Amino acid sequence: MPLDETLIPIERPVAAAEPGSAAASAGFGLAPEAPLAMPIQDLARWHPGSVRRASRPVRAPWLARLAVFGGALALTAYGGWQMLETVSVSGSPTGLQLVLVVLFCLTFSWIALAFTSGLLGFAMLMRRERTLDRPTALRTRTAVLMPVYNEATARTFAGIEAMWEAVEATGLGQHFDWFVLSDSTQADAWIAEERAFLDLRDRLGPEARLYYRHRPKNHHRKAGNIGDFVTRWGGHYDHMLVLDADSLMSGSAVVALAAAMEADPDAGIIQTLPLIINRNTLFARLQQFAARIYGPVIAAGLSAWSGRDGNYWGHNAIIRTRAFAESCGLPDLPGTPPFGGHILSHDFVEAALIRRAGWAVYMLHRLPGSYEESPPSLIDVAIRDRRWAQGNLQHARVIGAAGLHPATRQHFATGIAGYLASPLWLLQLLVGILLVLQTATERPDYFAGAGFSPVFPRFDPVRALQLFVLTMAVLLAPKFLGLILALLDGPVRRACGGAGRLVLSSLVEILLSALVAPVAMVIQSGSVVSILLGRDTGWNPQRRDDGSIPLRDIIARHRWHMALGLVAGIAAFAIATSLFLWMSPTILGLVLAIPISWASGQVGLGLALKDRRLLATPEEATPPEIAVRAGALTARNAARGYDEADALAAIHADPDLATAHARMLPVGRPRPRGAIDPDQTLATAKICEAETVGEAQAWLSPKERMALLHDRALVDRLIRLT
Repeated sequence: MPLDETLIPIERPVAAAEPGSAAASAGFGLAPEAPLAMPIQDLARWHPGSVRRASRPVRAPWLARLAVFGGALALTAYGGWQMLETVSVSGSPTGLQLVLVVLFCLTFSWIALAFTSGLLGFAMLMRRERTLDRPTALRTRTAVLMPVYNEATARTFAGIEAMWEAVEATGLGQHFDWFVLSDSTQADAWIAEERAFLDLRDRLGPEARLYYRHRPKNHHRKAGNIGDFVTRWGGHYDHMLVLDADSLMSGSAVVALAAAMEADPDAGIIQTLPLIINRNTLFARLQQFAARIYGPVIAAGLSAWSGRDGNYWGHNAIIRTRAFAESCGLPDLPGTPPFGGHILSHDFVEAALIRRAGWAVYMLHRLPGSYEESPPSLIDVAIRDRRWAQGNLQHARVIGAAGLHPATRQHFATGIAGYLASPLWLLQLLVGILLVLQTATERPDYFAGAGFSPVFPRFDPVRALQLFVLTMAVLLAPKFLGLILALLDGPVRRACGGAGRLVLSSLVEILLSALVAPVAMVIQSGSVVSILLGRDTGWNPQRRDDGSIPLRDIIARHRWHMALGLVAGIAAFAIATSLFLWMSPTILGLVLAIPISWASGQVGLGLALKDRRLLATPEEATPPEIAVRAGALTARNAARGYDEADALAAIHADPDLATAHARMLPVGRPRPRGAIDPDQTLATAKICEAETVGEAQAWLSPKERMALLHDRALVDRLIRLT
C-alpha cells in the first residue's frame, strides 16, 4: 500500500483540482497554456540558408569598429614598444623581459579597448538625439517575467506591484500580463511567495492578469526557468520583458520597449541600460555612482560599435518570443561542470544564437526608467563574480560555434578576457618582481658592451615613468570622460551636489576603487584558478539588502590576502626601495583587505557620505517615482511578515492558504514502483509521527520540508496537527 494511503481520513481536506478542470490543466493562478516548441540548437553545425532576411537593410557600423579596435591595437602596439624599450635598455631583452612585455600587452589591450570605446561613447553622447516619443497605442501582447530564486518576497512583489501600477497608468496595461516565475528551493521563500501572490491577486482582481508558477525542480536554473515559460505559455505573447528580482522599470520605459519591438520587425532582443539605485552601503554607493557617471560613456560606445550585433545582459530587456523559441534552445555542453553541463551565463549565448538566426540585438542606452540594485559589499560581489567568471570562461566552449557573427565572437572574447585579465595582471607583477630581484642580485656583465665597462641589467626610469603615465591615462580616461559629461549637464551636476562635490566624489571613487582593485584581482585570480582546476561554483542566491557581514567571516575570507600583502611588502622593501614604491598601491590594498572589506558593507559609512552629498547621483537626489512607490510597498509587505514566517507554521495556521497552495501544485504523474524518493519517504514518516506543528518543524530537514509541501496528502496531515 502506498505510504500516502496510510494517512487517516482528514476532517478538513485540502482541495485539489478536479482532473480536466481549468485549474488542473493550467494550474491555479496560471493562464491556460499555449505551448511553443523550443528546439535545442546545434552549436557544431549551421546552415546559412536558414538565416532570415531582414525586412530592411541596415549597414553595420564598420567605421566605428575600425576606430575602436584599430585604435586599441595601435595603442597596445605603442605601449608594448615602450615597455620593450624600458626593459631592454641594457641590450637585447632576456627571456623573462620578453615574458613581461607579452603580459603587459595582454593586460594593456584590455584597458586600451575600454579607452577607445569610451572615446566613441563620449562622442556619441555629445550629440543631441531625439528622445523616444511616448506610445499612445500598442497592437501586441507582452509577458513581463520576473524569475525569482529564494529572494526577499516583500521586495519582489513590491516591485511587481509598483510596475503594474505604473504600466496601468499609461493606459496601455491591457497589453501586458505579469508572471512571477519561482525557482525557489527554500520552503519559507516558496510559501512567502504564495502568500504575497494571493494577497496581491485578491487586491488587484483577475483583470490584472497576474500569474505565479513554482517549478518543482530548478532545472537549468534561470535559463530553464525562462525556457519553461516559453514552452508552456509563450504562444500567447508576441514579446516577453525579462526582469531580475531587483529590477524596476517605469511604466513609460516598459511601453516604450514594446513599441520599439513593434516598430522594428527585425529586432530579436532590445536591451536597456539599467541604472543602480537604492544603495546605502559604502561599496554599493561606489558602484551606484560609477554606473551613473561613467557607465553611460561605456554603454554608448558599446552600443555604437556593436550596432545591431549587440549583447544581452539577461534582464531589463524585451525579447521577441517566437524568435527566442526558435533560436535559443540551449544545449548542454559535453563533460561536467565547470566547463561542461548546462550553460551558466546563458544570456550571452542566447544573444549569439538569436543573432545567428538573423534577428537584430541592440541597446537603447538613452531610454530612461530602467533600474536595478547591486550587492552591498565586496564579499557579496565576489560571490556573484565567481559565478560570472565560470560562465564567461565556459564561453570558450561556445565562441567557436558555427554561424556566429564576428561581433558576437568579440563579445565572448571580451567577456573571457575580462576574467583572464586579473591572473595576467598578477603574473605581470610577479615577473616584474623577479626582474627587479635579478637586477639587485645578478653580477654585472663586463663583456656585454663594446668596452670594458660593466653592464648591469636595469630599467630605463624615464621610459618607465612615461609608460606609467600612459597606462594611468588610458585606464582613467573613461572615468574622466563621464565626469566631463556630468559637469556639462546642468541638472545632473546640480543633483550631484555641484561641480565641486561631483569632482570630489570622482576622486573618492577613484581612490577607494584603487584600494579595492588589488583585493579584487587576487580574488578573481583565485576564482579563475579554481575553475581551471575543475571546481563548480553552483548557484547561490544573491544577497541584495544592505547590511554588514560578521567580522569573523571577513577575517576568514581575507586573512590570506592580508598575509600576501605583508609578505610582498617585506620582500619588495628588502629587494629594493624602488620596487616597494612601485608596488605600494597593490601592497596597501592587500594589507588593508580586512578593514576595506569591513568598511565596504557598512551602511553608516555610506550614509555619512550621502549626508555630505558625496557619491550622490540624480536618482538619489530626486528618486524615480517607481522607486518611491516600490519602497513604500516593500515596507508594507515587510510589515506583513512574509519573509519572517515559517512555511509550516503559515500553512498550518491558515487553511485557506493550505487549500490555495495545494491547488497551485502541478498535477504530477504517479511515482513509478520502486522509485523511492528518500526525502518524501522521511517526510511522510515524520509527519505521520508528529503530534504538533512544533515537532514537525523540529524534525523535518529543509529538503524534507520541500518534499512535504509538494505532496497534497502530507499538507493535509500538516494542517491537522495541534
